[in-house]
Amino acid sequence: MNGFPKKLEQKLKNRQENKALRSLSEPAAIIDFASNDYIGFSSSRLIFDNTHKSLIEKGIYQNGATGSRLLSGNHPLYLETETMLTTFHNAEAALIFNSGYDANVGFFSSVLQRGDIIFYDELIHASIRDGITMSNAKSYKFKHNDIEDLREKLQRAVPDNKRHTELVEVYIVTESVFSMDGDVPDLKAFARLCKEKNCHFIVDEAHATGVFGYNGVGLIQKLKLEDQIFARIHTFGKAMGCHGAVILGSSKLKSCLVNFARSFIYTTGLSPHSLMTIQSAYNELKFTPEIEKLQRNIQFFNEQLEVNKLKDVFIESNSAIHCCIISGNEKIKKIASQIQERGFDVKPILSPTVPEGKERLRFCLHSYNTKEELAEVLALLATFTKN
Repeated sequence: MNGFPKKLEQKLKNRQENKALRSLSEPAAIIDFASNDYIGFSSSRLIFDNTHKSLIEKGIYQNGATGSRLLSGNHPLYLETETMLTTFHNAEAALIFNSGYDANVGFFSSVLQRGDIIFYDELIHASIRDGITMSNAKSYKFKHNDIEDLREKLQRAVPDNKRHTELVEVYIVTESVFSMDGDVPDLKAFARLCKEKNCHFIVDEAHATGVFGYNGVGLIQKLKLEDQIFARIHTFGKAMGCHGAVILGSSKLKSCLVNFARSFIYTTGLSPHSLMTIQSAYNELKFTPEIEKLQRNIQFFNEQLEVNKLKDVFIESNSAIHCCIISGNEKIKKIASQIQERGFDVKPILSPTVPEGKERLRFCLHSYNTKEELAEVLALLATFTKN
């Protein structure tokens, strides 16, 4: 066998020298401040048992989908689950994808056409960036959550006279809760701008699903903006505790995705068990007290930031994600290791995942974290950041 490619060898070496080389490790048996399992659904025995019971009651003993949905994999549970999602999320149509990454790559690479223009927040998720890159559209980033910067760039890139002379479709995409900052844009203001400028508004609700709104419907429904959104992406691998994602929009949008989204067309469908787990998790949202527990923990965590005089080093957040900015990969890894040694699983987020100088500790809060745990982990952080 030939030797390992020299260019790849150099890339790994550069990562190692920058203290940013990633590796896989087994989950630590310590207090969870790292996972996206915000309301504990991934380990819910009730959801597990209800999934199994429902499959048995329906006489479904099939382990796999057997093929893509356009061939043999369009199991009847797909229609059931998508119908349930349209009702729950007040949408016209729903299309399930195998993951949030598949949904975003498939959507942006197929919907955006040559000559189209898309504006995206500079901190948008990598899956959205990848989908945009795979498209033929022109793309422009705007400053994080800065609607005035967006307005200015929109006017420069798409002056009003251009709309009258060319067929220009303009899209704007943001997240309702940002995964690496935990903050929330002014979604109402973005929706108003999109309406004013005749732009198609797209919102990724990955970290709002199961966290915000009545029964965890997300921020768009909480703000009653459903009718102003061209497409919503909800993922099931965070608060819902399972796997997959859904794109919500019009029936015409669904038809376009079925016909042109390659990450949908050329992949094996989800198993019946995965689909029933999605149904069971959504059914549990209607009754669970965990969302209220999570909201109380978020409030307590913010209070403890004041107590420990840490508010200035944290990004302001009322979501389940809270980030402490500590510059430097080596320094942030050291502090994370010290906290982990005390029994708290807090992960460092290194550059290049975040910009250099914006390295951080990322605290993911959960309904099952106790107030004692929340207070202690911040007290430890206060101690280690002073050393």
